[in-house]
Amino acid sequence: MADMTTLATKLADLKLFQNVLIEAGQKLMAETTDSTIKKRLEGIVKSDRDNLPVIEEAITKFGTRAEPRDITQKHAEAVSKMMNGSELTPYDKFFQFELLKHQQSMTGLVLHKAAQSLDKELQDAMEPLNKVNFENRAHQEVLKGVLYFVGTRELAGKEPDMGLWASVEQGVAALKGAVGSATS
Repeated sequence: MADMTTLATKLADLKLFQNVLIEAGQKLMAETTDSTIKKRLEGIVKSDRDNLPVIEEAITKFGTRAEPRDITQKHAEAVSKMMNGSELTPYDKFFQFELLKHQQSMTGLVLHKAAQSLDKELQDAMEPLNKVNFENRAHQEVLKGVLYFVGTRELAGKEPDMGLWASVEQGVAALKGAVGSATS
């Protein structure tokens, strides 16, 4: 049987980074003057807040609690410092935010897959993470569009093609459709 402490620690890491994502999203919202980007960030932060109890539910169902690893705590502190500092450009900060979303998505997916590989009881405990995983994946698509806009503005000093938001919205709609079919 797998080391349950390792799985519990990964869940604790996931919860810690969910809080980091909320903090980083709020910071980016405060620094953003673009109303469209701010609106999208508000949706992401709301979703991240709503998903925090879902992660806690998975931890409770799992039944074994652990603390995040020291390296994870150091990483979280470094991310917070970067997001609060002035060394990074807005594009760099959004890029770091998207990377964290990717990390969060993959960690959740791997935890769910590991639980499926072990036994039905663990799979049931990790089932709440499916919602979080799919939403984080949809957030990545939104953030990809934000990166195009912020990066183009920063590098070229011009507005990117507005048709980009339409393709981002299509990508998000496709992911939401996949979530709907996966959960029903």
